[in-house]
Amino acid sequence: MASRLGRGLEALFKENDIENVESINKIEEGEVILELAVKNLRPNPYQPRKNFDVEKLEELAASIKEHGVLQPIIVKKDIKGYLIIAGERRFKASKMAQMEVIPAIVREYSDDLMMQHALIENLQREDLNPIEEAKSYRLIMNKMDLTQEALAKKIGKSRVYVTNMMRLLTLPEFVTDAIESKEISIGHAKILAGAKDTELILKLAMIIKEEKISVRKLEELIKEGETEISPKVENKEKPLVDANIKSLESELKTHFGTKVKVRDKNGKGQIVIDYLSSEDLSRVLEVLGIQL
Repeated sequence: MASRLGRGLEALFKENDIENVESINKIEEGEVILELAVKNLRPNPYQPRKNFDVEKLEELAASIKEHGVLQPIIVKKDIKGYLIIAGERRFKASKMAQMEVIPAIVREYSDDLMMQHALIENLQREDLNPIEEAKSYRLIMNKMDLTQEALAKKIGKSRVYVTNMMRLLTLPEFVTDAIESKEISIGHAKILAGAKDTELILKLAMIIKEEKISVRKLEELIKEGETEISPKVENKEKPLVDANIKSLESELKTHFGTKVKVRDKNGKGQIVIDYLSSEDLSRVLEVLGIQL
């Protein structure tokens, strides 16, 4: 499957004068590798991948501490410093390793090229979760004015596959968050996306998370029109859809500089603050005014 996807994407972007992963990272003759300050770098705003495996980042950070960054990242100059075109994992791992500089090559890129390179790098390597993959397809179609059928042909997938992936984006945020955190599988997600009623989707999503039902069982529940939730599940915490909670989460995310979840049930609950490393934890604690 990986080879089909890779060949399809290569063909797609070659038609638009875009390189593949290898050519993006290849050092061209005459290019100079610079040592750029890590603090002056910012992620590619078109980067489709939002979730990075913390354990793998820590492994890469340990390697960088010992051996340094072996392959320079690719960046674009902007008014605030540099935008990363390729190599965001190396950048994040370098920050975790507390590196002050990172080897980089500066190139000129348009916004379209930045977007397309980020998509190539992640789609060819299959680094994306289902929601990120679906968003990438949507972005490609919008930028290149492609239909789902045209995109499917370009990337070597069936039209049904692309359609099913795109339908995931119609699911409520509570469900897409659960898909990204792997609490709901892609098999469950595709079935939920076929349901029409939002309330039913949320109820079924809670059943999947709490009772760990199989894909076949979920199909049976929908086919039989069974919408009743067992008392065991009904008494448990409901998914948050309150606008005030979402607004609070957004403000906290801005304040702490990381993802924050507020879980509320009858005026009681939890505030969960994510952190990516021990360094990131120290930063969050500093914001809280706590010193270990």
